[in-house]
Amino acid sequence: YLGLLLMASKTIKSIAPGRVCLFGDHQDYLGLPVIACAIDRHITLSAVCNDSNNFNLDMLDLNSQRSFRINNTFQQLQPRDYLGSAIRVLKRYGCIPSVGYNVAISGTVPMNAGASSSTALTVAWINFLIEAFGIDRKVNSKLIAQIAHESEVLEHGEPGGIMDQYSIAMGNIVHIATEPKMECKQIGSHLNGLVIGESGIPKETIGLLARLKSKALQAVKIVKEHRSDFKLAEARLEDFDLYSHGLPRELQPYLLAALKSHMLTNMALREMKKESPDMVEIGKLMTDHHLVLKDILRTTVPKIDVMAAVALGAGALGVKILGSGGGGSIAVLAPGKEDQVVHALLDAGAVNAYQVSVDPGARAHTIDHANTYA
Repeated sequence: YLGLLLMASKTIKSIAPGRVCLFGDHQDYLGLPVIACAIDRHITLSAVCNDSNNFNLDMLDLNSQRSFRINNTFQQLQPRDYLGSAIRVLKRYGCIPSVGYNVAISGTVPMNAGASSSTALTVAWINFLIEAFGIDRKVNSKLIAQIAHESEVLEHGEPGGIMDQYSIAMGNIVHIATEPKMECKQIGSHLNGLVIGESGIPKETIGLLARLKSKALQAVKIVKEHRSDFKLAEARLEDFDLYSHGLPRELQPYLLAALKSHMLTNMALREMKKESPDMVEIGKLMTDHHLVLKDILRTTVPKIDVMAAVALGAGALGVKILGSGGGGSIAVLAPGKEDQVVHALLDAGAVNAYQVSVDPGARAHTIDHANTYA
């Protein structure tokens, strides 16, 4: 009883940011690199111990509650139940819940908008469980990202890559490569002039992502059958006609998009690693990447197209759609023009628009109220 009383005097706070994919959308599942950054819009979990042996979740923004036993094994997962799959994965890492918690969940990451609110919740939940119950290995941000990827993608058999989990867990601006080996490196901690514009149209995730991934992988497979030495990561855009020989016409756009996006991501990486990056060049590369997604993969919708044009007309250096597509939000690079872009987007019908900063990444800590008030 005394131990429970002491635990009840503590609050575990777990915070995870949203993320923006700057370059490389629909690339990581092809083994190609991406550049992404965490942003200062967060999912926040505030947890206090209880005596019920239950996790009682109160999702404040949704006016929704959920409760389940701490010994629930989640042998049968419901679709997209990443909280349950995270518990299942964490148990394999030696994290075993032993007491119940009341967990209040709130957030400023827009939902269904391409900023990865679902992964932010998953990462915040994982960090909370590890902070509360421990784990049988040394904890670092890469391990958190790995566990989140297993929980969201592998446990559910979903088509996503690794960008969301690693960019949110590690924070800052990161370059994520998957081949020849997985590497996630920080390449910056600031990006002035970043604005988010929300269309209000819910993005399409699972269906669109599955289709794009399937078509792209199919295209690569066919090219390899004709050219045994073909390696997508080493392929050059100027050789597209050579690679596409024998490739069905309906699959050619997926190969072309992969080659163009990879080229643009590599050009952006070289620029962003400079001591003084050329923001005009980075903005141009963002817009070029957006056009790949708009004109080749066709992941945009008319309202997104209007918002992108309006942002550029208001003085933005660059713009691109966020997330899997079919709706969602745009990221705008507009240093010195942030207010003008925000007002222009709102006037054009965006449901929300605001400036964001790069965030240091997911974190959790315990607040001891007994010491606070002593």
